[in-house]
Amino acid sequence: MAKIVDARGLVCPQPVILTRSALQETGDVITIVDNETAQMNVARMAKSSGAAVHAEKRDDGIYLHISRITDAHETPQPVVGKAVPAAGPLVLVVPGEFMGRGDDPELGSTLMRGFFLALGEVEPLPDAIVFFNSGVKLVTEDSAIVEPLRALCARGVKTLICRTCLAQFGLEDKVAVGEISNMLAIAETMLHAAKVVSL
Repeated sequence: MAKIVDARGLVCPQPVILTRSALQETGDVITIVDNETAQMNVARMAKSSGAAVHAEKRDDGIYLHISRITDAHETPQPVVGKAVPAAGPLVLVVPGEFMGRGDDPELGSTLMRGFFLALGEVEPLPDAIVFFNSGVKLVTEDSAIVEPLRALCARGVKTLICRTCLAQFGLEDKVAVGEISNMLAIAETMLHAAKVVSL
């Protein structure tokens, strides 16, 4: 019997994450989505992991019937979400509260939340995440990414927050996750990294 994933009403990348998790448990999944973007994203992920996808549009949503291909003659597909780890620490730098450089703060916030939700599903995880400038707003009580950040910290990802930046925005007593740090520790973390990725 197929495992049902009801992803209606969920924003990217949640339908993909939930479907991929279900596919790791079973080879037969039905994911229900409510828009074509989610349909394309889920189907692309499933096909790239070696599954067949059949879409069925109904009044209450789009039903994606996903089945692992078991034909011995089928060409193996690459595993999605697996990156080659760098030969040393990987550091993620978050210098702003929005992702991207457009002029739509709502979109930038949505992209940032989606990125951190997806980050917990890929490998390798960063060894450390550094927040400075307006990026420190993302570690406060009201941030939409606090829960994904807590999950990353629980898995051993070190989170450093610039104390000077917190003071600038009056947020020193609002930190909900991570370690309040200083520029010396931040500089050492970045300069000792094998790879630094900036958002």
